[in-house]
Amino acid sequence: MTDPQRHAAVVGAGLAGAALAQALVARGWRVELIDAAPGPARGASALPVGMLSPHVTRAPTPLSRLTALGVPTTRAELAARVPQGAGWQACEVHNHGHDRGVWPAALVRPGALVQAWITEAEASGRLTTRWNSPVARICPGTSAHSGWALQDAAGQTLAQASVVAVTGAIGSLSLLASVGLPPDWLPLRPVQGQMSLAALDGPALADGPQRDNGVFVPSYQDSGLGPQWPASIWSMGSTYERGATHTDVRDTAHQRNLDSLRALHPAGADAFEHTWRAGRLLGWAQVRCASLDRLPLCGALPDAAALQAERARPERRRWRPGPTDTPRLPGLFTLCALGSRGLTLAAWCAQRLAEQMDGAEVQADADLWAAIDPARFGWRQSRRAG
Repeated sequence: MTDPQRHAAVVGAGLAGAALAQALVARGWRVELIDAAPGPARGASALPVGMLSPHVTRAPTPLSRLTALGVPTTRAELAARVPQGAGWQACEVHNHGHDRGVWPAALVRPGALVQAWITEAEASGRLTTRWNSPVARICPGTSAHSGWALQDAAGQTLAQASVVAVTGAIGSLSLLASVGLPPDWLPLRPVQGQMSLAALDGPALADGPQRDNGVFVPSYQDSGLGPQWPASIWSMGSTYERGATHTDVRDTAHQRNLDSLRALHPAGADAFEHTWRAGRLLGWAQVRCASLDRLPLCGALPDAAALQAERARPERRRWRPGPTDTPRLPGLFTLCALGSRGLTLAAWCAQRLAEQMDGAEVQADADLWAAIDPARFGWRQSRRAG
């Protein structure tokens, strides 16, 4: 008999949600993967091509440490599940910025990895998917074995599970607020990005991918790009527009990509401009989610009311809450705010979150795990109040 406590509902079927669903299924869980779209990878994970590469800094930072763990994890997932040429290809990237040099990398269509994770999980018989199911709020469940109910805007219950994980990028904000987390505990911000791209009808536009203010991909071939995109493309981008939530493809963003490419690779910019003038330039735009400190939120959700009540006790006024003594909302977790590092961070973070949800030891350094704890902004607010 299936343990009812090992039943999770995962909200959001992009990189984060699909990675978590697969990781939980691999640990024997039964998972419902729910998304408002008609299929997986329809938001920021629908990027035609992205870059998987290191984040190099002079001294280690939480982001550089996460990236050092995430890049080989994602690369291993790709090698195990997605054929080269049908979702990714190995390459080197020429960095022109602060981490100048030539670095090993991979060009990846995120949707291919998302679909591979879902296909593998479905084959186990422990994953069910629900599309066209927008979740508006999370409420207490109606039975002992369904700790939480997911409801739509009309109040209809879409799913019930003992454990819920919210992985819906910027859409996570309203769902996390629905369980009582104050706005200043959730400093999540939309970041809109637009990629400029076109069919590549001849040789590559440069010797290899180039990166500084944006990434220039001079050539990418992928049998899975169609029918939406040509099977062989070049691309430039994406832009990084904080606070914007539109998904329109705009000439102003094309121009920003062109200006960035002009500084990065003038010959590539000439080809970009010629394609644009000829009416053959394509574009893709979506909204990513970033946190105030640019690190993901990954882990068990804090119980804000319980923490604030504890802090209000006279004998606890000097209490500095941390990862081990923070009250948590039982059975509620999140993985979101991956920003522009979804390809790099989703798989590693999902594997660690699945360990936590399963009651296993989290295979991460304690300080790094604390750096991405969803409670960290609440800790800061609590300390300021004290």
